[in-house]
Amino acid sequence: MKWIASLLLVVVIMLPVALQPATAVASSAEVNTVMESEASFDSMANAYAVATSGKWIDVNLSRQRLTAYVGKKAVYSTLVSTGTSRTPTPTGRYTILDKVRSRSMSGPGYYLPGVPYVMHFRGGGYALHGTYWHNNFGRRMSHGCINLPTSAAAWVYSWARVGTPVSIHY
Repeated sequence: MKWIASLLLVVVIMLPVALQPATAVASSAEVNTVMESEASFDSMANAYAVATSGKWIDVNLSRQRLTAYVGKKAVYSTLVSTGTSRTPTPTGRYTILDKVRSRSMSGPGYYLPGVPYVMHFRGGGYALHGTYWHNNFGRRMSHGCINLPTSAAAWVYSWARVGTPVSIHY
């Protein structure tokens, strides 16, 4: 059985899969973009797309970019800020565990009231959420969460359900 999974993974990685142009609505903010041209999945995203035909979220830590997919089709993309080397964002496959419209967040050296559009994906407080305290998207600077522009977080919050898969990788 393991050899079948290994073979499937090899086939998935080697198959070039192109995205169709997206049709979703993007905000006017510069950091929010809809995928307008064809692009190839990286191997992680491609492998994950094969496993799901529904909605899922890809977070590429190397590119500091979140992309929302329906199956293999990118429907929304935005720059994000993820964890620093001292407070990294965990990699792996998760699901959205809960959604909270607004909550306070705190840790060593910070207290942030009213953090909007919080979507936890792992215990320990790790979440996708809106960010009102900086505009440095595309740079690592969080305490492990995935900081989104508030308008992008609002879009993802309304689009994703509890249970939506989240793939986080380099």
